[in-house]
Amino acid sequence: MPDLNHVVLIGRLTRDAELKYTANGQAVCKFSIAVNRRKKTGDQWVEDANFFDVVVWGRQGEALNQYLIKGKLIGVDGELRQDRWEQDGQNRSKVEVVANYLQLLGGNPSGGGGQAPSGPGQGAPPMERRNDGFGDRGREQQGSPSPDGFTDDIPF
Repeated sequence: MPDLNHVVLIGRLTRDAELKYTANGQAVCKFSIAVNRRKKTGDQWVEDANFFDVVVWGRQGEALNQYLIKGKLIGVDGELRQDRWEQDGQNRSKVEVVANYLQLLGGNPSGGGGQAPSGPGQGAPPMERRNDGFGDRGREQQGSPSPDGFTDDIPF
């Protein structure tokens, strides 16, 4: 069996994304997400946060940078990469998630409730689409929400 390196995370951005360029002009968009899980400690459920650094390379990073703001809920599909270096005589390393696919989920963190505008020349273009089932899950549907928060006009 070949090795497998695949990560799927859903979490909220802990800060606004940072867009930089390498010496050869390659765009690098970096941000961090918090992924919460609930665990039972004694008789109480407590939230346990895990923080992951994420990198999006190239045109996708440039295009999505403006939408990756603190508090935004996103889905990331990618792989883990370990960076190793030596600093002050000590070996150091850092593991990052390199995103192959990124999906904006939910509404604006400020409570606006809407997606980024869509249409020609507007909104966040999707990253590379693949037929892997991750697709459009979590994307808000157009229509009026019911009292429980679900939309009435689900297209399937």
